[in-house]
Amino acid sequence: MSVRHDWYQSESKVVITVLLKNATEKNYDVKIEEQKVHMTADGYELLLNLFHPIVVERSSHKAYPSKVEITLAKTTGDRWENLEQKAAAPVATVPKQRKNWDQLVSEEEKIDEKEAKEEAALNQLFKKIYNSSTPEVQKAMNKSFSESGGTVLSTNWNEVSKEKVSIKPPEGTEFREWDK
Repeated sequence: MSVRHDWYQSESKVVITVLLKNATEKNYDVKIEEQKVHMTADGYELLLNLFHPIVVERSSHKAYPSKVEITLAKTTGDRWENLEQKAAAPVATVPKQRKNWDQLVSEEEKIDEKEAKEEAALNQLFKKIYNSSTPEVQKAMNKSFSESGGTVLSTNWNEVSKEKVSIKPPEGTEFREWDK
């Protein structure tokens, strides 16, 4: 079975996302150790030798409809360069690699430029929707966006006018107030 996994990190944790639909039906199992993570499901196995040790007692896993999320508590706030330890290659066979910093900067600038264009196009779309809407729809958009901290945008004034719009961050994220 071909299953993809990816990971990201914060100062306090590493989160591994294994894309696996209906994980509970596939009898998934996760074993978390100080330096290893081992996940199995029907016809799938993932074994990771972690880059740094983790705190097993504060680590966990959870199944969602399309993935399994494994949250590992870091022992320190250090940034991990990789998810896994790489096997050490013999010193004599390791060629010295030079980084082309100009090329890296150029690639990053292209990515930033593309993201800026996409964001500008999205903002233009929202402006067009807002400007062509009735005052009632504009009120609903303003109220929902400001009360939800930018996580909800509604055009339904009948729904929004009844009560305060609650904060709904994307799945897998948590909302934190700026000053805390």
